[in-house]
Amino acid sequence: MVIAGPLFVVVLLLVIAVASANRARGKKDSGDMVLKLIYTFLIGIFLAVFVGVGIAAFYPAPKYPEAPLSIKYCSSDAGKLQVDNEELKAEAEKYDKTEREYRAKSQIYNRNVSTMALVASILIVIASLTFFKKILLIADGLLLGGVLTLLYSVIRGFEADDNMFRFVVVSIGLIISLFLGYVKFIKAVQKKAN
Repeated sequence: MVIAGPLFVVVLLLVIAVASANRARGKKDSGDMVLKLIYTFLIGIFLAVFVGVGIAAFYPAPKYPEAPLSIKYCSSDAGKLQVDNEELKAEAEKYDKTEREYRAKSQIYNRNVSTMALVASILIVIASLTFFKKILLIADGLLLGGVLTLLYSVIRGFEADDNMFRFVVVSIGLIISLFLGYVKFIKAVQKKAN
């Protein structure tokens, strides 16, 4: 949810910039263009959120262990006084162990979520470039959704705390980005020139 505010501001600024540029050029259909741009961004954002929420719904995250009350409400002074208390030490050690287990499970979970989101982003991009290429408005929204899902995958990949996995995810992201740039911009310009 932290990303939603800045993302909204970026979309709003982009819409204002496009509308201003169209007015400056004297285009009469700038309102229609702005609506199409907003619709494209909505499709992209909702698609990325759909993938993230779908993964969370069907593949729940591990639960963070709850700290024992003796650790939760123990002040630093009381902790110093109770250092010799074997029961408190045992609870703290048990909690530390469950927290380490949680971190290990969480890293595996993040790696799996990153992989699922990466596969989803590849499928979305393929659908955008093949099935919906005649319907540009939807194709561009799907393409943006695929790119945002790819970004989500990279972020989750960094939470996996595995450098090799990070490298693979970032490499795939780079390859997809280069491919998209080629197909959407270079190949399209070459087609128009012929």
